[in-house]
Amino acid sequence: MTDYGEEQRNELEALESIYPDSFTVLSENPPSFTITVTSEAGENDESVQTTLKFIYPGNYPDEAPLYELLSQESLEDRDVTDILKLLQEQAEENLGMVMIFTLVSAVQEKLNEIVDQINTRREEEKKQKEKEAEEAEKQTFHGTPVTIENFLTWKAKFDTELLEIKRKKMKEEEQSGKNKLTGKQLFERDHNLDTSDIQFLEDAGNSVEVDESLFQEMDDLELEDEEDDPDYNPVHLDSD
Repeated sequence: MTDYGEEQRNELEALESIYPDSFTVLSENPPSFTITVTSEAGENDESVQTTLKFIYPGNYPDEAPLYELLSQESLEDRDVTDILKLLQEQAEENLGMVMIFTLVSAVQEKLNEIVDQINTRREEEKKQKEKEAEEAEKQTFHGTPVTIENFLTWKAKFDTELLEIKRKKMKEEEQSGKNKLTGKQLFERDHNLDTSDIQFLEDAGNSVEVDESLFQEMDDLELEDEEDDPDYNPVHLDSD
């Protein structure tokens, strides 16, 4: 007959010596205790930690111990789920043997994997952010890639704007033509224009000199009479 109590006491003593700083007895009947498990430090000194609580049933180790996670540090919900699943698998595989050390060792390895996954996640997040920043920079310098759809949209908008500009220009030219005054209208509106030349001469005063030699008296002009002209023929005039 198996002495379950003896096996349980022997295992408790071994666990206390293996985990002196993280092993804590909670009660003796039923035997229950906690073991705090911490992962190895990652590349950037990251670590994850959890505290496992175990309770021996009466016929342990032929029956699996009860277990739960009392606390977890830097663990996500999916990590907790994975750890509980791992404990269940290990307990089923080791029925009939004392197994707490095996269970704790499996959790230790899992925590180490989680730390590596955290580093991988951070690297992926970093690469994703760098990629997004690069895409944003390309978008800034290169703009939106041209496709048939967005080109046709732009072309329709451009043609509409160009047509509106032409209409405005034609309207302005038409309006400008209506408002343009003729020379007659300018004189009728501004009576100073018809005296501007005279005013200019008056303002000039004595500074305007007239060369009288350029003019002659009518008497001094030598004008020939038509009758004195040897080629004069009144017949020709009448015939014209």
